[in-house]
Amino acid sequence: QVQLIESGGGLVQAGGSLRLSCTASGQTLSNSAMGWFRQAPGKEREFVAVIRWSGDNIYYSDSVKGQFTISRDNAKNTVYLQMNSLKPEDTAVYSCAAGRTSTNVRLGVVNYWGQGTQVTVSS
Repeated sequence: QVQLIESGGGLVQAGGSLRLSCTASGQTLSNSAMGWFRQAPGKEREFVAVIRWSGDNIYYSDSVKGQFTISRDNAKNTVYLQMNSLKPEDTAVYSCAAGRTSTNVRLGVVNYWGQGTQVTVSS
């Protein structure tokens, strides 16, 4: 059974940065696309970013393009989300996900979900 464990969330002031990590255990996900989603209070979960197993086929939502950077380290079975210039509207629970392809993950066709980590950006 695969488990995705996120870390790195917390409270940060507007304009600050955070780096989220998601590490897979149970089996290697080096052949999977991995991505991040977020869900703000009272809102639906939204796609944030995805990266293919080879490190290419990277996509971002329009709302975070140029602000967030996704990367992965297959040797560590870990995907990262570097979040810069954070705004209060970035406040949400961030969850990582793994799927067969980047397109699948973007569409929410996900094989595994993490439990989520809270990111709170104060104004």
